[in-house]
Amino acid sequence: MDSKDIKKEYTNGEVTIVWQSGKCTHSGNCVKNNPDIFQPKEKPWIKIDASTSEKIIETVNKCPSGALSYYKNNKND
Repeated sequence: MDSKDIKKEYTNGEVTIVWQSGKCTHSGNCVKNNPDIFQPKEKPWIKIDASTSEKIIETVNKCPSGALSYYKNNKND
Protein backbone atom coordinates (compact mmCIF):
# COMPACT_ATOMS: atom_id res chain seq x y z
CA MET A 1 0.00 0.00 0.00
CA ASP A 2 1.25 3.46 -0.91
CA SER A 3 2.04 5.46 2.23
CA LYS A 4 0.18 8.39 0.68
CA ASP A 5 -2.98 6.31 0.33
CA ILE A 6 -3.92 5.51 3.90
CA LYS A 7 -7.35 4.15 4.84
CA LYS A 8 -8.55 4.53 8.42
CA GLU A 9 -11.82 3.80 10.17
CA TYR A 10 -13.30 5.53 13.20
CA THR A 11 -16.40 4.21 14.94
CA ASN A 12 -18.77 5.30 17.70
CA GLY A 13 -20.44 1.87 17.73
CA GLU A 14 -23.40 3.10 15.69
CA VAL A 15 -21.69 4.47 12.59
CA THR A 16 -18.16 4.13 11.19
CA ILE A 17 -16.35 6.85 9.25
CA VAL A 18 -13.94 5.64 6.59
CA TRP A 19 -11.22 8.10 5.55
CA GLN A 20 -9.05 7.52 2.48
CA SER A 21 -6.13 9.94 2.37
CA GLY A 22 -5.40 9.37 -1.31
CA LYS A 23 -8.79 10.78 -2.31
CA CYS A 24 -8.70 13.81 -0.01
CA THR A 25 -8.57 17.19 -1.79
CA HIS A 26 -8.43 19.14 1.50
CA SER A 27 -11.53 21.18 0.70
CA GLY A 28 -12.11 21.71 4.41
CA ASN A 29 -15.83 20.93 4.19
CA CYS A 30 -15.59 18.41 7.02
CA VAL A 31 -13.90 20.88 9.36
CA LYS A 32 -16.28 23.72 8.43
CA ASN A 33 -19.39 21.58 8.81
CA ASN A 34 -18.42 19.72 12.00
CA PRO A 35 -15.34 21.13 13.76
CA ASP A 36 -16.16 19.15 16.91
CA ILE A 37 -15.29 15.93 15.09
CA PHE A 38 -12.84 16.94 12.38
CA GLN A 39 -9.73 18.46 13.96
CA PRO A 40 -6.85 18.25 11.45
CA LYS A 41 -4.21 19.54 13.88
CA GLU A 42 -4.93 16.74 16.38
CA LYS A 43 -4.07 13.02 16.39
CA PRO A 44 -6.26 11.21 15.75
CA TRP A 45 -7.80 14.00 13.71
CA ILE A 46 -11.31 12.48 13.77
CA LYS A 47 -12.98 12.59 17.21
CA ILE A 48 -16.06 10.56 16.34
CA ASP A 49 -17.56 10.62 19.84
CA ALA A 50 -17.87 14.42 19.76
CA SER A 51 -21.12 14.49 17.75
CA THR A 52 -24.30 12.62 16.96
CA SER A 53 -24.41 9.91 14.32
CA GLU A 54 -26.92 11.97 12.33
CA LYS A 55 -24.56 14.98 12.21
CA ILE A 56 -21.65 12.71 11.30
CA ILE A 57 -23.58 11.26 8.35
CA GLU A 58 -24.71 14.73 7.24
CA THR A 59 -21.12 15.99 7.29
CA VAL A 60 -19.62 12.97 5.54
CA ASN A 61 -22.22 13.26 2.78
CA LYS A 62 -20.88 16.76 2.02
CA CYS A 63 -17.36 15.51 1.25
CA PRO A 64 -16.77 16.51 -2.41
CA SER A 65 -13.86 14.13 -3.06
CA GLY A 66 -15.27 10.93 -1.61
CA ALA A 67 -12.35 10.69 0.82
CA LEU A 68 -14.89 10.36 3.63
CA SER A 69 -17.56 7.70 3.62
CA TYR A 70 -19.49 5.89 6.31
CA TYR A 71 -21.40 2.74 7.06
CA LYS A 72 -23.89 1.96 9.77
CA ASN A 73 -22.81 -0.78 12.13
CA ASN A 74 -25.01 -3.84 12.51
CA LYS A 75 -26.65 -3.69 15.92
CA ASN A 76 -27.90 -7.30 15.68
CA ASP A 77 -25.05 -9.11 17.38
